[in-house]
Amino acid sequence: MSAPQRSAVVVNANRVEGTDELRTVITAQLAEAGWPAPAWLETTAEDPGRGQSRQAVDDGAEVVFVCGGDGTVRSCVEGLAGTDVALAVLPGGTGNLLAGNLGIPTDVTDGVATAIAGTRRRVDVGEVDGQVFAVMAGMGFDASMMDDAPTKLKNKAGPIAYVVSALKHLADDEMHVEVRVDDQPPIRRHVRSVVVGNVGRLQGGVDLLPDAEADSGQMDVAIIAPRNLGHWVQLTAAVVARRKRVPRMEKLRGARITVRSTRPHPRQLDGDVIDPSDTLVATVRPGALVVCVPADADQGQAGA
Repeated sequence: MSAPQRSAVVVNANRVEGTDELRTVITAQLAEAGWPAPAWLETTAEDPGRGQSRQAVDDGAEVVFVCGGDGTVRSCVEGLAGTDVALAVLPGGTGNLLAGNLGIPTDVTDGVATAIAGTRRRVDVGEVDGQVFAVMAGMGFDASMMDDAPTKLKNKAGPIAYVVSALKHLADDEMHVEVRVDDQPPIRRHVRSVVVGNVGRLQGGVDLLPDAEADSGQMDVAIIAPRNLGHWVQLTAAVVARRKRVPRMEKLRGARITVRSTRPHPRQLDGDVIDPSDTLVATVRPGALVVCVPADADQGQAGA
């Protein structure tokens, strides 16, 4: 067990039910471990987490608990990246991809216990247009799917909302792109999506980029190019079955990924849709984020 630390809780009350009870549970568990009561900071529509996490850092927090979906976590990552303050994910909302990839438990009590235990892992973050991501950035089909997923359905049915949205975009036009990895010669492709991953696992345990590691100092890239429904079926089946060779998908790896298209397309960071553009430039910030992880998780480069 680590020495008592100052902490704060950033919570998305619109995505997490029973916040009063949650506050009671977290405070009692921390008190039992000898930790002081945490500061309690709720997100707003105008500030989904970045400002609250920065405030926690400025106020002297050593651990920031984040309770919400992937969007809330990403916003807090923006506030914590580049500091020595540890992120403790308490999953909630419609996604929890960072937690799933790092072996972080989904139960709140277990999540708090993980932070108290004191095991920390430094992981990379990616950056696009001055905004950070911890899971994946994408341009094309994946961003369109995120953008069109009905909010009410996401709240009720979670990942099913993305399936519904994906079906609407299966026949979208291809993108004509040039992809450049670091200083290598660019490659030109007709594709449906380009995904840059800091980690590789999607919802349901599906490994889109099984070789991606959160602390490798590089990002893995999936260039996805199905041209008809049959291709989509083949690609999906191969990814789900974790085959080494996936039809209609190329994989690359590097520290700076530049994607240029002939016209603007939707883009996303960890499921948050950002402004459309004809360009996606993703760079890695190695070891920029400290995360509380279970002691038995795959550590890679452990420690704070």
